[in-house]
Amino acid sequence: MAEYVFKPHERPTLPGSPANPEHPTRRMVIYFLIGCLIGITAGLGNALIAVNLNFAQGTLGLNSDEAAWLTAAYFMTNVSANLLLIKYRQQFGLQPFIRYTLGAYAITALLHLFVHDFWTSVAVRAMSGIATSGLTTLTILYFFQALPAPKRLAAVMIGIGIPQIATPLARVLSPGLLIWGDWHNLYWFEFGLALATLAAVMAQPLPPSEREKVFEPADFLTFGLLAPGLWLLIAVLSEGRIQWWTERPWIGWSLAASVALITAAVLVEHHRKNPLINTRWLGTREMLRLMAIAASVRILLSEQAFGSVGLLSVVGMINDQMVTLNLIIILASIAGLVTAVLTFRPAHLSQPIIIAVVLIVIASFMDASTTNLTRPSHFYLSQALIGFASMLFLAQAMVIGIARTLLAGGKNFVSFIVLFSLSQSIGGLVGGTLLGTFQTVREKIHSHELVQNIVASDPLVAARLGAGSRAVAGTIGDPVLRNAEGAALLSQQVTREAHILAYNDVFLLVGVLAILATIWGFMISRSIRRRNEPSPVILLVQRLQSQAQPQAQQGQ
Repeated sequence: MAEYVFKPHERPTLPGSPANPEHPTRRMVIYFLIGCLIGITAGLGNALIAVNLNFAQGTLGLNSDEAAWLTAAYFMTNVSANLLLIKYRQQFGLQPFIRYTLGAYAITALLHLFVHDFWTSVAVRAMSGIATSGLTTLTILYFFQALPAPKRLAAVMIGIGIPQIATPLARVLSPGLLIWGDWHNLYWFEFGLALATLAAVMAQPLPPSEREKVFEPADFLTFGLLAPGLWLLIAVLSEGRIQWWTERPWIGWSLAASVALITAAVLVEHHRKNPLINTRWLGTREMLRLMAIAASVRILLSEQAFGSVGLLSVVGMINDQMVTLNLIIILASIAGLVTAVLTFRPAHLSQPIIIAVVLIVIASFMDASTTNLTRPSHFYLSQALIGFASMLFLAQAMVIGIARTLLAGGKNFVSFIVLFSLSQSIGGLVGGTLLGTFQTVREKIHSHELVQNIVASDPLVAARLGAGSRAVAGTIGDPVLRNAEGAALLSQQVTREAHILAYNDVFLLVGVLAILATIWGFMISRSIRRRNEPSPVILLVQRLQSQAQPQAQQGQ
């Protein structure tokens, strides 16, 4: 087969990326629809397990700490796989990357159907993390083909945003999938999505790519140091709150080993001529600032994944009762993504980020007055605001990062993708861990305060004890046992109220942190204007427009 010769304006932006020929409108629509399918498939793989972890835990007979390893194993391989997968795509080509990625994803989804114990479940989730890491990149590449060259930054926004709606979508789909009580239905659905995606990309493949030799032996040394360091860090973040930080010696040793391994990897990369991760570029003020903002806002967005869902679980709500809430979150998220694309202004990218954080402030304080009568309808507006804010923020942050990366040279692409992925994945884990630890501590404090005010001589307490005893009178004849059961029911009510008060404290904490983040954002924006820093996005847009001119001239 003759080698494909690219025209100058069609050449891929980077090795391993597809060429950029001009497509007819019909083909661009097909690329757009396939991109949406790939994005949903990439996100749903882990979301279906994460939102039904209690169901899988009961089916497999796992403890709570064992169940947490299922999501931990996924994140361990997912955040580290990009270290090598991006270079694999650059050296061996785009089509093998697509075939092997989707093939591996379909196989892992199928293997889930044969999982019946703890260790095989962990192994399959780890394999799924590797396969899914390639799908996120594939999503963006398909959206690149769906939009003309001047709109490529919008493709980045859409490509990074679509997988984010997977978690609320999983909560909407789960009740119907589990209606027969078989958790394997989740995996049948995931397997079906994987096959549909594989068929779609084979029916409408991406244009050819260019290749070049990029792997070096030192790349594997870096991977051998950095990957285990990240795995240990994720293990600590996933299990620390469950097994508690000071109760298990392995947590401290793992954290120390993680710091040592990651530091060693950074030192190796810092002194390489052609580093896998360009530490000097990532260490610049602009990139450190961007990643700090991305991780910080990701921590704040954990309010939606942990706070509202956790509180509703305390008052007895399950996914079946939260379908409407999650549909509203999906619609608000899509609205946020559309708003980010339509209001995109290269010269004013900081404004949407600040607006997103302000919306988080408003939503958090709205949620900080919940009671045991709170139901999903009470969260419709606040969670819609957070869903809208999450897309508005993520789209802008990704565009700024991509712009700085492409302007600095394609060799930094691996560095940015790895670091941005880490900021989002680790930021989400840190957010859940931080809020979860804070909620646990506050629950103990509130429980202690509530118990101090409970004395049997109090008429209200006596009435509660009597009501509890009468509630079980039809099944327990012994009056002593009835009284004991009444006391146990009152204890459960106290614990529930302590949890609710603790979640209110969590919402207040998020609100305060979001206010500090807003102030920080204003200070950064003011500093940039004072220094009159050129916007990297404006420079990249000008480059894309200049590249699009040969296509327009050729069309004429």
